[in-house]
Amino acid sequence: MLGRSQYPYLKKIYLVLFCGIACGFLIFIGQDILVPIAFSVLLAMLLLPVNKRLEKKTNRVMAIMISLSLAIVCIVIVVYFFSTQIAGFVDDLPTLKRQLNKHLATLQRYIYREFHLTRREQTEYLEQATSEIKDNKGGYIGKTFIAVTQSFFTLILLPIYTFLILYYRDMIKKFMIDIFSDKHKPKVQEVITESRLIVQSYMTGLLIEMGVITAINTAGFLLFGIQYAFFLGFLAAVLNLIPYIGMLIASVFCMLVTATTSNDLSKIIWVAVVLTVVQFFDNNIIMPKIVSSRVKINALITIFGVLVGGAIAGVSGMFLSIPVIAIFKVICDRIEDLQPYGELMGDEITYARRGKLLKRFKSRKKKTINV
Repeated sequence: MLGRSQYPYLKKIYLVLFCGIACGFLIFIGQDILVPIAFSVLLAMLLLPVNKRLEKKTNRVMAIMISLSLAIVCIVIVVYFFSTQIAGFVDDLPTLKRQLNKHLATLQRYIYREFHLTRREQTEYLEQATSEIKDNKGGYIGKTFIAVTQSFFTLILLPIYTFLILYYRDMIKKFMIDIFSDKHKPKVQEVITESRLIVQSYMTGLLIEMGVITAINTAGFLLFGIQYAFFLGFLAAVLNLIPYIGMLIASVFCMLVTATTSNDLSKIIWVAVVLTVVQFFDNNIIMPKIVSSRVKINALITIFGVLVGGAIAGVSGMFLSIPVIAIFKVICDRIEDLQPYGELMGDEITYARRGKLLKRFKSRKKKTINV
């Protein structure tokens, strides 16, 4: 039996769970509207320092137009280089298809030798597995058309939303502060400021990380003679923006593409080696130094947040999950009743343990020198 004193605590837990489920449900049913706005907020926060500097020399409208134009030009340049690589990849699809058929024939011979399944039996199994896809071909085409249309409208709305957020940012900030009572306004101001700095640091760090990872991946692939080195290196860097899961997907895709472009098994192994070394370098040097300097979220919450974000809003939810968790952690750290949740999401225990280990190592080193 629970005492009466424990009921308020249970009510708090129920309230937190209800709010979390309600927010997830609202995001799920309204993701077509909320996801473009969320990306616009991130882009606006990323452009805010540049925009403030430009406002000192011109008016706000011109400053926003210039900063937004620079961002669009950078995005267009990246898309152009990536599209040229994709075009070269598409031109070689017939060759890749012939190479893939050779590998499939080798795999079929292996299956026949080990499991005594003839090619006809293997073909029947494949036809049964793909029958549902064939039956729903029209539905998949329709879904693909809708997805492409939604992406097109999102690209149109993104700069419009970003412009309006930057233009009305003072009014939005004033509204977010005024809806709270006077005694809570200082904490709200701290939350807004720290959230902005965290998101700016995170987004800037991601861009730097993506550039470094692209360069290292491309250099490694070129060193071992991997075809489509820049395309695979850049794709792996983009997928790496999705924590933990993205690099796994990139590794599988890059190895499959290499398997279809080369008969040399060593190249497939070298692709795996390059991506593994880069991932180790990224997790231990690039990510802590560049990205995680402000966003201190432990790996368990990161993976859980990425999976939940993917279940709610797809790939966009995976990417947005880390900034949302970081902002939520800032809010929890400022509210006394929610501080345990902030501690659960943080990585302070890991950093404290690293500090203790470093102190022990230094003390042992001093003792060794003295001896």
